[in-house]
Amino acid sequence: MQNRIDKKFAELKKKGQKAFIAFVTAGDPDLETTVDLVRGFEKAGVDIVELGVPFSDPLADGPIIQAASQRALSNGTTIPKIFAAVRAIRQFSEIPLALMTYYNPVFHYGESNFVKDAKAAGVDGIIVPDLPPEEAKTLIAMSRKSDFATVFFLSPTTTDRRIKKIVNASTGFIYYVSLTGVTGTQQGLPKDIIERIKKVKRATNMPICVGFGVSTAQDVQLISRVADGVIVGSAIINEIQKHKDSAALTPLIVKFVQQLSSNLKE
Repeated sequence: MQNRIDKKFAELKKKGQKAFIAFVTAGDPDLETTVDLVRGFEKAGVDIVELGVPFSDPLADGPIIQAASQRALSNGTTIPKIFAAVRAIRQFSEIPLALMTYYNPVFHYGESNFVKDAKAAGVDGIIVPDLPPEEAKTLIAMSRKSDFATVFFLSPTTTDRRIKKIVNASTGFIYYVSLTGVTGTQQGLPKDIIERIKKVKRATNMPICVGFGVSTAQDVQLISRVADGVIVGSAIINEIQKHKDSAALTPLIVKFVQQLSSNLKE
């Protein structure tokens, strides 16, 4: 069976469309809501969902996602419970799912067991911001045996030589970090973002998806001119924080996401 991420990008390419990727922290505000949000996201035009595994020291995340991780950890969210939530999602959806986590939880769970259990639950790939390809050889080898995507990062400061190394280590898609720093809803993208994405695209045929600081409809439209996908995280988490005590949380967040994703579906 073809990996769902690969299948989705192939479908979008045929349609001449770009991927809208939504990030949420699993368990924020609780795992039942996470499952409901994924259900709503699929109807709202989201192509791939990144589920963040909450961790106490999220190095690449700004204050918005840090706070979401803390809320999820306070609710008792664990990796086995996240896998259970993924199995619940698989009862009604085939939407591609990738876990975004740090290496510490994977190491403690055990790389082999993590890949095996994630794949069995219905996860399609993994993104580990603090694990460079040089240190990921075992994880890459295990993942490729299971047709499990390993997504690595490129940034504005990545050298040409390193671009080749990261391209070779990546499957599923390549995560291009639009700016130097941590996640967040920064005001405005770098002026040279388009040229930088074009440079990376010249180095690979793999899908290039752009995240970090993408928070408005204008950002989505700009990036989609050259990239294969747009990743929105902090802006969605910010809305969850705003409405976390509302009985209408899920429809409010889904409506917000639909307003962004519709820019890629017109």
